[in-house]
Amino acid sequence: WCSTCKAQGRAIEALKAENPDYEKNISFIDVDWDTWKDEMIVAEMGIPRRSTLVVLKGDKELGRIVAGTGQAEIKALMDKALQAAV
Repeated sequence: WCSTCKAQGRAIEALKAENPDYEKNISFIDVDWDTWKDEMIVAEMGIPRRSTLVVLKGDKELGRIVAGTGQAEIKALMDKALQAAV
């Protein structure tokens, strides 16, 4: 994992520890960029690089962060996912 991905991971894990509803109501899927970067789904979704966090409800994108590591920014995205999930 790159340093940005690791920082995002730490923020996500800290937020999950603070609010169990994230873990309970949101599906988190880690995708290995080195394996998937050349796949059609990446192009279709416009994923520009590793360290991209995307919130989906069905096939509709609700939000994304590219290379952001700030806990407040990630929390806002996770809150959007949580709101859509319940």
